[in-house]
Amino acid sequence: MLSAFAQAFRTPDLRRKLLFTLFIMAMFRLGSYIPTPGVDSQAIQTCLAQQSEANLLDLVNLFSGGALLQLSIFALGIMPYITASIIIQLLRVVIPRFDDLHKEGQTGQAKLTQYTRYLTIFLGVLQATTTITLARTGRMFSGCNAKIIADESAIMFLIMVIVMMAGTGVVMWLGELVTERGIGNGMSLLIFTSIAARLPSQMIAIGQAGKWGSVLAILLLLLAVTLAVVYIEQAQRRIPVQYAKRMVGRRQYGGTTTYIPLKINMSGVIPVIFASSILALPMMVAQFGQPTDGWVQWISANFHQNSGVYLTLYALFILFFAFFYTSITFNPEETADNMKRYGGFIPGYRAGRPTAEFLAYVINRLTTAGSLYLVVIALLPSLLIIPLKLSPGQMPFGGTTLLIVVGVGLQTVKEINTQLQQHHYEGFLR
Repeated sequence: MLSAFAQAFRTPDLRRKLLFTLFIMAMFRLGSYIPTPGVDSQAIQTCLAQQSEANLLDLVNLFSGGALLQLSIFALGIMPYITASIIIQLLRVVIPRFDDLHKEGQTGQAKLTQYTRYLTIFLGVLQATTTITLARTGRMFSGCNAKIIADESAIMFLIMVIVMMAGTGVVMWLGELVTERGIGNGMSLLIFTSIAARLPSQMIAIGQAGKWGSVLAILLLLLAVTLAVVYIEQAQRRIPVQYAKRMVGRRQYGGTTTYIPLKINMSGVIPVIFASSILALPMMVAQFGQPTDGWVQWISANFHQNSGVYLTLYALFILFFAFFYTSITFNPEETADNMKRYGGFIPGYRAGRPTAEFLAYVINRLTTAGSLYLVVIALLPSLLIIPLKLSPGQMPFGGTTLLIVVGVGLQTVKEINTQLQQHHYEGFLR
């Protein structure tokens, strides 16, 4: 991998793309430290120092690289865009128009991207309003009495919402710039930047607490889990497909053999994000209740990361969303019809319905294995907190973190290798 990066920097075109990508990533990190107007940065640092438990906003804070709890201009990070993209994909099942746009190719995808941008801004306004309200009422940091926002006027509230919403639009624009002019998927790389930026400081904090043995154990565990994730994410079940020969005029087409690559984990990290988001809702609602209420105390006791109720529901939601999302992204009947239309068939199975049934059988088996793999990766950090003698807020990585970092790293390295092959291809004339 390091040799690929070194060779890429020796290629002028790729060097420009890599430097542009690194520049955008640096701009994104810089914006994470610029406070929103009206926010007292010193009060926030005081509250962060008093935080000993995992915060209910940790998922959003993860994707913003810590900018959310800093209330910076990029506080919302890339999370509104991720949520909007997932909603648009799910709406393909409910709204036939969206499914038709998805099938129209580049024109339809451009229209869906436009809808995603509009929905991102709308969700940015909602999340900014909720975040600022929590900060003004003192519910963002439990047990902290410091005044984070001194000016509680409606004008200042509106300015803060507009600034955070604009920050979401800028983050979305930066991601699209990387996709167009840089290397890799821009949105994924910004998420990677947010997660990777927090790991060193968290590891140092654990070591400074006198737990260097835990730091070594975490590093070894991180290496082992990374190797396992790389192995499983690259694993494929290849379904052989043959195309019959056919004559069009005087030319012969078909007669080739190819395959359908089916990954073990076809849903990616989406089930883990969905499960985490849903389980964060009860804690979010409990923040608006009285601490002495029975239902608030029950939620606080049963929806923290070490409780049996939380871990059980977490695993069940991951299993459900893994099957649900896979059924949306891969349609066996549509694949079988496309193969039949172009004269393709799977050896040993008739074209049409038997092929669709075989593909559905294979997909169900792969999704079962992939969902169990996601459950193990997602629950592993929570289960290791007690042996490592760490609090939930001290664990430097989670299942979502590992899957995103390794997945984005693999995707970026593959794209660099692909572009290197294109630049060094000499052809037949030389």
